[in-house]
Amino acid sequence: MSDLSPGEGVSEMRAGAVIVAAGRGVRAGGETPKQWREIAGRPMVDHTVAAFEGAPGIGPVVLVIHPEDAERAAAYRNRGLTVVDGGADRAASVRAGLDTLAEDVTHVLVHDAARPCVTGDLIARVIDALENSQAAAPAVALTDALWTGEDARVTGIRDRNGLYRAQTPQGFALSAIRAAHAAHPGASADDVEVARAAGLDVAIVPGDPDNLKVTHPADFARAERILGGPRPMRLGNGYDVHRFGPGDHVMLCGVRVPHDRGLQGHSDADVGMHAVTDAILGALAEGDIGRHFPPSDPQWKGAASEIFLAHAGKLARARGYAVGNIDLTLICERPKIGPHAGEMQECLARILGVPPDRISVKATTSEGLGFTGRSEGIAAQATALMVPA
Repeated sequence: MSDLSPGEGVSEMRAGAVIVAAGRGVRAGGETPKQWREIAGRPMVDHTVAAFEGAPGIGPVVLVIHPEDAERAAAYRNRGLTVVDGGADRAASVRAGLDTLAEDVTHVLVHDAARPCVTGDLIARVIDALENSQAAAPAVALTDALWTGEDARVTGIRDRNGLYRAQTPQGFALSAIRAAHAAHPGASADDVEVARAAGLDVAIVPGDPDNLKVTHPADFARAERILGGPRPMRLGNGYDVHRFGPGDHVMLCGVRVPHDRGLQGHSDADVGMHAVTDAILGALAEGDIGRHFPPSDPQWKGAASEIFLAHAGKLARARGYAVGNIDLTLICERPKIGPHAGEMQECLARILGVPPDRISVKATTSEGLGFTGRSEGIAAQATALMVPA
């Protein structure tokens, strides 16, 4: 039977939405608060607002912002949203949003702006659940094993049965959640905590695994994949040359290869790794090594090129891409590459965190022609195929 008071049935329901966008999002990195950063060509908050504006059963939409973001939020006020300043914490911001809803609003859905992948289906499930309960919220049941830990060591196991990952939007009878917040002036993790403290029964509706909360830098790539639709593979090429100089070995693809001369360069002059790094950066439209590690900067003098390649791999992962495959050709008369190619392949794969069979290392000569034919240096060319992760 319904937990609602008489007269609060679904036939008379008028639901509003409060979208909380007043935080600073420091864990997400960057200078711009995360809710205003672009995902799939639009500010994150724009995706969130649009989901509620287009959802059947949703009436007025309130956007709660940080006072410093008034100029950014002006466009939403101009298109009919109520925009209000938030408070010192999430609970205070929610209260500010609740206070603006008109008396003819019977129910409210409270949602985090940092969940831009919310769908109309999920919003509808919460509204439907409010027909029979004063409160309802989406959640995803935990399926992974749960550990406790300390100092990077597992210290115990926890039973996952009956545990859920909470999501928003969280829906409530408006009068009930207003009263709950009035009686709970302190901070809270979410509005379900406030509702339960007031004795409200909260129904769980099936959540959506894609309804992630963007919290850390890597979450932007995942949200981009969800909101941006299919993304293309990306292809990049890299080319590098280093001349011979004094020395007793050369560094090639992270492997020390004995030779009667060394390669000259600002870093360790690993021509193979440089070509691979530039191929990955090129695929990502991120320029070349020099843009990220200027040779004019003395801190990179003699640096191991593994630093450069690892950086390119990290950029790719942050953008939601992984190495499809890499093909590297070293061009030289000497030293002989064949005996070391397998070790080079393993080294590149280790740095990039991919199986070795995605990396090809091979060599050719220039038949005695040009600077490589005269054994004046080594050239390298690489192609990198980056695929959506």
